[in-house]
Amino acid sequence: MGSSLGGLILIAFATSYLFVLAAAALIGMGSSVFHPESSRVARLASGGHHGLAQSVFQVGGNFGTALGPLFAAFIVLPYGQRTIIWFSLVALIGMVLLAIIGTWYGKTLKLKRVSMDEEREAMAKATHGKVARSIAILMALTFSKHFYLVSITSFYIFYLIHTFGISVQNAQLHLFLFLAAVAAGTVIGGPIGDRIGSRRVIWWSILGVLPFTLALPYVGLFWSAVLSVIIGLILASAFPAILVYAQALIPGRVGMVAGLFFGLAFGIAGIGAAVLGWLADVTSIEFVYHICAFLPAIGLLAAFLPETAKPKRARNRAKR
Repeated sequence: MGSSLGGLILIAFATSYLFVLAAAALIGMGSSVFHPESSRVARLASGGHHGLAQSVFQVGGNFGTALGPLFAAFIVLPYGQRTIIWFSLVALIGMVLLAIIGTWYGKTLKLKRVSMDEEREAMAKATHGKVARSIAILMALTFSKHFYLVSITSFYIFYLIHTFGISVQNAQLHLFLFLAAVAAGTVIGGPIGDRIGSRRVIWWSILGVLPFTLALPYVGLFWSAVLSVIIGLILASAFPAILVYAQALIPGRVGMVAGLFFGLAFGIAGIGAAVLGWLADVTSIEFVYHICAFLPAIGLLAAFLPETAKPKRARNRAKR
């Protein structure tokens, strides 16, 4: 959070592209260091509802991301770059909150030894080869999800302006609709995974969004907004399920698994933005959306993921 605070202050006063890059690097570094350990804390506080805890944890970031375009449209654009300095207060509050949470976390680790019996049971019959293959599949699914997401978060505004001739503020509002749907989908995905199993959520989320992504480049402005909301809802439900599933595959390595997948997600976002930006310059932004529409087809790989232990509620119903 200290790194993010420094980045926000720097970007508020940046006078050159180099300073903007440095500020973005500080914010990105702060976010990437924050997520793996925070995921471990969320799991520790979950009370066994791992999907719900992961969703609640992630939706904070998604909600903040959704508010970004609104702040840009109604605060930064009208009142100037220096207004960003006020958002650094949120990072400062976050530092205070994390100090309190860190104290609780340290005491909890000393007083409570977290049981991993259910996690070991989940993949007791799986070989190391199956675990490695499953992790590789999950990484491929994470690639397809976040590569498509970056096509929206980075270029959706330019696509709407170029294709439909709307204003920057109007385009920011359309982006907010999509990001709000992503936040809602994140909240939905975790609890559903606790009820029916993470594998089913992964399968439905990644592959189920394909018809809508294929249709997006061919519809008008109104249906673009509608489809973007549907895509955000469905696609976002996958990531909490992917993390919970991967953590069950490798018991006792919650932080490592979270770091692996958050790192992959953030890395893909950075590389994907650069690749898609280059591709848009070489061809057109419409071509980018036609190509990216097929990315969710990688979700077919979810068919090769092994079944894990039944969710708690399903086991309880079976006992009855």
